Amino acid sequence: MLAAMSASPSAPRPPGDARSRSGGDACPGALRLHRADDGALARIRIPGGVLTPRQADALGGAAGRLGDGELHLTSRGNVQLRGLRPDCGSELAGLLDEAGLLPSARHERVRNVVASPLSGLDGLGSADVRDWLTGLDRLLCGSDGTAALSGRFLFALDDGRGDVDALGADLTLLGRGDGTALLRVGAGEEVLRVPAADGPRAALIAAEAFLAAARETGAWRVKDLPDTTAAALPAEIVRRLRRAGTAVTADRRPRPLEALPPAHGRVPGGHREAALSVGVPLGRLVPAQWRLLSGAGELRLTPWRGAVVTGVAPDRADGLLDALADAGLITGPGSPWAGVGACIGRPGCAKSLADVRAEAGAAVGPAGRLPVYWSGCERRCGRPHGEWIDVVAVPGGHRISRMRGDLATGTATVADDPEALAAAVATARGTRT
Repeated sequence: MLAAMSASPSAPRPPGDARSRSGGDACPGALRLHRADDGALARIRIPGGVLTPRQADALGGAAGRLGDGELHLTSRGNVQLRGLRPDCGSELAGLLDEAGLLPSARHERVRNVVASPLSGLDGLGSADVRDWLTGLDRLLCGSDGTAALSGRFLFALDDGRGDVDALGADLTLLGRGDGTALLRVGAGEEVLRVPAADGPRAALIAAEAFLAAARETGAWRVKDLPDTTAAALPAEIVRRLRRAGTAVTADRRPRPLEALPPAHGRVPGGHREAALSVGVPLGRLVPAQWRLLSGAGELRLTPWRGAVVTGVAPDRADGLLDALADAGLITGPGSPWAGVGACIGRPGCAKSLADVRAEAGAAVGPAGRLPVYWSGCERRCGRPHGEWIDVVAVPGGHRISRMRGDLATGTATVADDPEALAAAVATARGTRT
């Protein structure tokens, strides 16, 4: 049985431990629960979002036995359980360990890996990232050094289509069709070309190089490094890769500005087996919806709070898609919920100024418009990347901005009036720049 931590404050870390920088890494995990207004919260890291039916069933069982029964998908393809008893840590750890969801207690919060969810399914990527995914997770869990990574540090495995490359990961591996891979460090255009088979090892070496820089600067993520340190990091990674015997050359490739999620519906390209892509309104799954998904096949949870169901018999695909639609999930382009997201808001979060999920539901508009994300406070937890409409609760109303990356334009504040708010959001979502 893995040792578990309850929702009590974590023990102090040694001064040299990277997780103790700036007062400690407060990111919740499966073994470090977070106290919220609706009970304790656990965040279970699921590399690549990949869950077997057995693992998905175990998560659903844990949510029902120990929490409020619901499962919440995050913007990194992970799962949060809410409403947990504050003393359930050991029982939750045992359930997750038995299902193979906790391969290393020391590394459970650093297994932040997103991957192209349609890799190997639709024939559009340059490489299948599944071997990278299992290889990188094994290397992360087997390294003493990577246990010091922050729970915020993110790896991305992109099969070449550019979907998760746009998510702002700290380290991104990009597939190519020529037997090589590109390693991007942060958001820069400079990339390092390595043999594809060495991709996971290169990402591990890059993470270790970041940790060495972070010890001097106190940075949690690559984007937090001072400019001079960040500029020197790729050269240090090259030095370490060559010392490890990895062939590496420098190249350039701009990072995409917009992260495009898989289209909802039947995934094209399946022959012997079909795959289905569905969206989850506000990332919230009630028990019946989770059972339907988890019983359909292997899951790939996406960074866009959706799921791809794989291994579906072709003659079952249309009927299953209809059942998922009847259950309230997004199965096609016509749903008004497509592109609508929100943080947990009130009453689950004490910092939130509004019940933004209820407000998002009241203001949901026609499908196919610019995405919109509702936040209950200035932290804007879980906000997306690319271009979207940013709605933030502020004292006395809501601030509405059009975001493109970190640049806000057209900012306006709307007083607390549901009709005026819905109209302002609809207008803001009307056109894509």
